Amino acid sequence: MKKNLVICLLVLMAGSMVFAGGSSESDAKEESSSKVELNFWSWRTEDVDIYNELIDIFEAKNPGIEVNFTAYKNTEYNTILSAAIKGGSGPDIIHLRTYGSLETLAKPGYLMPLEDKVPELSGFGETVLLGATSASDGEIYGVPFASQTLVIYYNKAIYAELGLEIPETWDEFLANLDAVKAAGYTGLANGGKDGWTLEILQGVICPNFYGANDFFNEVVAGDTDFTDDRYRGSLEKLLELRPYMPDNFMGIAYTDMQMLFINEMAAHFIGGSWEAGYFGKENTALDFDVFAGPVAKKGDTRYVSSFADSSFGMSADTQNSKEATAFLRFMASTEAGQFLTDKLTMKSDAPGVVFSDPFLGRVGDLNENNTPYIMLVGFRYDKPTGSELLQSLLQGMMADSINSTEVVSQVQEGVSSWYKPFQD
Repeated sequence: MKKNLVICLLVLMAGSMVFAGGSSESDAKEESSSKVELNFWSWRTEDVDIYNELIDIFEAKNPGIEVNFTAYKNTEYNTILSAAIKGGSGPDIIHLRTYGSLETLAKPGYLMPLEDKVPELSGFGETVLLGATSASDGEIYGVPFASQTLVIYYNKAIYAELGLEIPETWDEFLANLDAVKAAGYTGLANGGKDGWTLEILQGVICPNFYGANDFFNEVVAGDTDFTDDRYRGSLEKLLELRPYMPDNFMGIAYTDMQMLFINEMAAHFIGGSWEAGYFGKENTALDFDVFAGPVAKKGDTRYVSSFADSSFGMSADTQNSKEATAFLRFMASTEAGQFLTDKLTMKSDAPGVVFSDPFLGRVGDLNENNTPYIMLVGFRYDKPTGSELLQSLLQGMMADSINSTEVVSQVQEGVSSWYKPFQD
């Protein structure tokens, strides 16, 4: 009887263990199934750690939601995103580019309108929201992220070493580049392998020579076009920068440009205000500041090109719209905006954000005279976009395979194929 009792107890214990194991596995499955996963795609490969830190804050406030952040190479992002969306495998949350780039996703119905879902949008400025609004239906499809400004970065230590002052005119800028080059530094980190960096070069240098807002308003209205001598002549200024660029500059890519400036091999970097956070993170000893593009003569107004840079949107096909809405409302909050401002040194457009960083204060000062980043704001709404045309044609011009007259002629011809004011 004792032997049988022991056997019975062992059987009961084994059954209890099996039952307990089954119960634990069931609980784990239930817990796993109750957590909703959101996929969030971006092109900001430099900022992965910062976005993941922000996501941790959101997840702590929303324990039932997990956000997976994936960043793709900036030049490949649009292609990858478009293919995934059309194939039914796109992300729930989409880091959107602005103006015409947003239109390519909004117009076919790939994005979810947000105005009724994200009441925080009412706190954003009208001009800022324009970058996240579809031109075809007037709906807002993104939570604005930041405003960007195109500037010239300079190494303050090199300037101090050589006794240089911030240039105001074009001649003064070229003189500084000469002095830097004579001292053994690369004058300008910029290259031409990635066409979009040449468009930025144009966005910094050319407005102060083509007439900034006057020309922009005229060309958008169709009262003039890109063959205007003011615009063509402004492109000629870019050719004068070639002697100060790195050796074999047409083979220098964006990341090469960044490294030349970060490692203090180049004294200047022409780019956007978004670079500051990355520069400071990669080289904490780097002492830099920015100035606006130079002007023809002293006393002329110095303009900087500005634009609404990206927003956060939701796929129209997401199966988790409730959770995605919660994340977008968080991204529209002062808390998220302040976090991104402080961590990325970018001018967030979220209401209530305070700009304590001296760099952002400097950028704000430069924006007292700003002009739209011409192709992005005005001519990216159909194919071929003004940016696509200009980027490849500037590569040809900088490589001496075509001249400025051919550049503006081909830009005008391409944009005229869809831009109605030019057709009229």
